[in-house]
Amino acid sequence: MEQQARNVKQIIIYAGAFVAFLVGSGFATGQEIMQYFVSYGFKGILGALVVFALFLYVGTSFVSAGNKNKFKNRNDIYTYYCGKIVGTFYDYFSVIFIFMSFIVMIGGAGATLQQQYGLPTYVGGIGLAVLAGITVIFGLNRIVEVIGSIGPIIAVMAIGLGVAGILMNPGGLSAANQMIPKLGLLRASTNWLFAAGSYVGFCMLWLAAFMSSIGAEAQSRKDAIYGAIFGAVGFSLAVIVVALGLMSNIEQVAGSMIPSLILAANIHPLMAIAFTLLVSVGIYTTAVPLLWTVVVRVTEENTRRFQILTFVLAVIGVIIGLKVPFDRLVNIIYVINGYVGILLLAFMIVKDAGLSKGADYRLAKE
Repeated sequence: MEQQARNVKQIIIYAGAFVAFLVGSGFATGQEIMQYFVSYGFKGILGALVVFALFLYVGTSFVSAGNKNKFKNRNDIYTYYCGKIVGTFYDYFSVIFIFMSFIVMIGGAGATLQQQYGLPTYVGGIGLAVLAGITVIFGLNRIVEVIGSIGPIIAVMAIGLGVAGILMNPGGLSAANQMIPKLGLLRASTNWLFAAGSYVGFCMLWLAAFMSSIGAEAQSRKDAIYGAIFGAVGFSLAVIVVALGLMSNIEQVAGSMIPSLILAANIHPLMAIAFTLLVSVGIYTTAVPLLWTVVVRVTEENTRRFQILTFVLAVIGVIIGLKVPFDRLVNIIYVINGYVGILLLAFMIVKDAGLSKGADYRLAKE
């Protein structure tokens, strides 16, 4: 019985880590949901179902590959799927993109506290950099423990917010599909299917090294796989419910930088304050593994160099993240890199289907 209880706990932690990694400033504020799903009306919900199916696949594939191969360099996951030449491209490209995403988190933290409390942007930006840097220095196991515990809470609260948005204005949902095309909402792509693919694409560049590391560290391959499955279910459900909640109140949230905060304020002013905390926690749970992924690519954990590099990159993140506008970073970085991620998805399918022997990680090491 003790073994069974421990397995269930690990599955929840792995699922929570999956969810928490994806709940960054874009999701928590509602901007990702608006651009990738709500802006397409009910077709955006179909897009969310496509996202669920793809997350289910890539999550289990990443943890399985990590558990099987125990990659010495976590970014060797790209060599495993793509071969040496293309894998090397993704290796370097993903590091740059992931660090740029960390910079987005810094900007998001500063913008969130500024909008809700009127604080200077450097308060949130520096605060996030300090917390993320300290957590990264503890190492991967500590990161998984911390964000894996927070992830389910964030998902539940986001779902609750979406449900409340629907219940408080149920008539708005029926009219949303006709209203949305007239509002000129910012879109991630020309159609809902491309938007769904782009969304999974940029998330994959976040998840690859992190989830393969979880698979490598997991005592049970099945626990890690079940964690990825439940993580995909939880996150996708949150996306759908929050999207429906925003659609129910589309006239209010259209054009807002933090649309989710409007839903929270509609419930009660105190809820808006609580949700600001939720957004901050969501940004933190994404920023930590992003920063870790970059640092561990350059140097080994638990070394003096690892600690120094973590500090240096956190400082650089603050300098850039507080100078470049937050909304511009989100739109440019996520959308463009999403299409690069779609190409990685194609390589993964070929590899897992057994159609590519040249990309085998063990052959590449030899």
